[in-house]
Amino acid sequence: MPSLNDIRSTFLNYFQRNGHRIVDSSPLVPRNDPTLMFTNSGMVQFKNCFTGAETRDYSRATTSQKCVRAGGKHNDLDNVGYTARHHTFFEMLGNFSFGDYFKSDAIPFAWELLTRDFDIPKDRLLVTVYHTDDEAADIWKKVAGLSDDRIIRIATDDNFWRMGPTGPCGPCTEIFFDHGDKIWGGPPGSADEDGDRFIEIWNLVFMQNEQFADGRLEPLPMQSIDTGMGLERIGALLQGKHDNYDTDLMRALIEASAHATSQDPDGPGRIHHRVIADHLRSTSFLIADGVMPSNEGRGYVLRRIMRRAMRHAHQLGAQDPVMHRLVPALVRQMGSAYPELSRAQALIEETLRLEETRFRQTLDRGLKLLDDELSGLPEGAELPGAAAFKLYDTYGFPLDLTQDALREKGRSVDTDGFDAAMAEQKAKARASWAGSGETSDAAIWFDLAEAEGATEFLGYDTETAEGQILALVRDGAEIAAAKAGEPVQIVLNQTPFYAESGGQLGDAGLLRSGSAVVRITDTKKSQGLHIHIGEVVEGEITKGQGAALSVDHDRRSAIRANHSATHLLHEALRRALGDHVAQRGSLNAPDRLRFDFSHSQGLSAAELVQVEAEVNEFIRQNSVVDTRIMTPDEARALGAQALFGEKYGHEVRVVSMGMLDGSGKGTDGQTYSLELCGGTHVARTGQIGIFVLLGDSASSAGVRRIEALTGEGALAHVKAQTRQLQEVAAVLKVTPDELAGRAKALLDERRKLENEVAQLRRELAMSGGGAAGVEIREIGGVKLIAQVMTGVAGKDLPGLVDEMKARVGSGAVLLIADTGAKPAVAAGVTPDLTDTLSAVTLVRAAAEAMGGKGGGGRPDMAQAGGADIAGAEAAIAAVEAILGGK
Repeated sequence: MPSLNDIRSTFLNYFQRNGHRIVDSSPLVPRNDPTLMFTNSGMVQFKNCFTGAETRDYSRATTSQKCVRAGGKHNDLDNVGYTARHHTFFEMLGNFSFGDYFKSDAIPFAWELLTRDFDIPKDRLLVTVYHTDDEAADIWKKVAGLSDDRIIRIATDDNFWRMGPTGPCGPCTEIFFDHGDKIWGGPPGSADEDGDRFIEIWNLVFMQNEQFADGRLEPLPMQSIDTGMGLERIGALLQGKHDNYDTDLMRALIEASAHATSQDPDGPGRIHHRVIADHLRSTSFLIADGVMPSNEGRGYVLRRIMRRAMRHAHQLGAQDPVMHRLVPALVRQMGSAYPELSRAQALIEETLRLEETRFRQTLDRGLKLLDDELSGLPEGAELPGAAAFKLYDTYGFPLDLTQDALREKGRSVDTDGFDAAMAEQKAKARASWAGSGETSDAAIWFDLAEAEGATEFLGYDTETAEGQILALVRDGAEIAAAKAGEPVQIVLNQTPFYAESGGQLGDAGLLRSGSAVVRITDTKKSQGLHIHIGEVVEGEITKGQGAALSVDHDRRSAIRANHSATHLLHEALRRALGDHVAQRGSLNAPDRLRFDFSHSQGLSAAELVQVEAEVNEFIRQNSVVDTRIMTPDEARALGAQALFGEKYGHEVRVVSMGMLDGSGKGTDGQTYSLELCGGTHVARTGQIGIFVLLGDSASSAGVRRIEALTGEGALAHVKAQTRQLQEVAAVLKVTPDELAGRAKALLDERRKLENEVAQLRRELAMSGGGAAGVEIREIGGVKLIAQVMTGVAGKDLPGLVDEMKARVGSGAVLLIADTGAKPAVAAGVTPDLTDTLSAVTLVRAAAEAMGGKGGGGRPDMAQAGGADIAGAEAAIAAVEAILGGK
């Protein structure tokens, strides 16, 4: 009996032998179709190939595409576990032709694979075709030898596939397997077609037309093939089962659930095991593709699926979290086909464990409330909407989880009452927000967030995506369109653009919609919305259009390198200076990083060298930068550092990088840097390139600031410094290695010459060269030398004052240096007079007379500065007045 893994390989290898490229499954979050919540078919990643908007280096492809249908118009959630073939997650096998082969090849491929490689009996197969598609019917007769009664013509859209209201479309042919008359049901198109006897296993779509808004249906210039066959369905068939949950892969997951809960896999809890097995796949693959549980968008759908599975585990009697313990079984079954599952195993397990731990804390109370509410109702009465809303608002029960619990009791919910209670709460929230002091022009963002929900951020793992324009805003008001040359703020349902927060600048790039181009210069965030700020440079954009978004790759790469380096810098500072170091602000820009941290004094040269070397050591380690989701308390208990200014909700992203054992892998105790952060980061530390610390300065009281460069900016800085070093070395006629010694020698020689010049100036001054001569006068019984000196520097005055005091013997000295700029003044008093006369008093009087202020020193020696040498005579007179009044 072939396993599902064998069947997948057989399908892909068959088409590879027939000239098809095996293409990896695209992520579950569509990057090229903003109208889809999740990838729900194999053709999604090829949409632009079918329309001609994109060409690739192959015209034939085959895939096993992972798909999720649990939200929006493709929502199978309510039926999962209760039917044989409904899943939230499934694999779609498909083969595709982009203008290469068409019906005459697609039908033979299908028939040969099914009847030869899969060995399905030919007499158990029948097909449907669109009622006017004579070509397909004739090919089936020729290739398969099917009689007319086994080629059923269908006149409805069941056999005419459309991508949407407009666009490529065409008839299709569906292949059915007859399980025999022991099972009730009739062939497709009959009154009993809803039975399980005839099961569709493969759909071949012939995209040969284009649908226009006016209803016209025109032939496409390029005819293409798009097929889809559910792996679970064909697996059940080839394994002789009539229920997808009885296949080897699903059975392994069901038995893992039974083992974890100590319950019989086929006993009374059979439905619960089926739900858990299905939801394990969808939640694990969604997490692996970057979706995290939240209260908005895709994250909300993920949380609904997770909590639905967790409630079923609870009903099986599980007392502790179960879902995370089942992940290894899933990886064993599907990890080889989908390596991303193995790579993300730790993240998946931790996210499931965290979510189930939190949910189980409220589950018992929520279910008790539900039972209390039901006990007061008549038998079979529906649950009031207000009660359902209380479950949602207080205990985090989404409406559909309450409906699922009531379904087992044969009851329903008053959904109108639920909606009314929800609307009332939103009105209260808006009224509360309106009085919170926010700027008035921000009201538009609250209204949009309430109407459209938060923007889905895709940028952790992609820089390109498609989105739908939900609103265009200018001057605080919505507008319908924006033309070339006009500024505009754009809100989309999803975006790869990071909005400024946590010190990381917002992304820039381009938005294209039809023939219009918008240059996005910045991205901000308000009320959960990503606001793309830009200018229309070509054409016109309108609300409701689809748009292709591309982040400026070089700018984003530089920013995230700086951001990751900030984390390494933070830890290096803590290790060099102490655990008191904590972030007090940061800037992660394309050209530089700035990091403010708590520390009371400047870093020494040795400390700066140590920090820079340690950061570069972990950059060279090139360890994986890992991201996990947990509660803030758990993250801090693990030792994660909280970044300054971040606001944390119930879950946080914990970013770790660098391993202390140097292996690039290890336990949490071996992690170098572990921080709470919502920003974007490099995949490996080596992508930072190089880290150059520019310097340390004071930012505010008790806060220091370090500025640094990484990557190309750091390299350019190092090259510039090297060039300057070489130029200086060339001027001094030495090698760069000899430059420090040569500079020291020059400084020593300069100091020696300066001392010689100062001595010569003093000698010149004392010999009368600096003035007309030295005159000793006596005023108020005190001898005074007061003189203006030219060619003497201010710093030389103290020495000259001492020499003059020696000459006068007992008395006072006032010397004024005419420096050509602001004059300098010095005063001295011989030791025998300092009890009654202070040099400080004399110098302050002289300085004030020359327009200066202050001055200070000792009673025997004081200095000050003046403003204007023209006041020199007045300065001498002021000193004489003091002596005369002594």
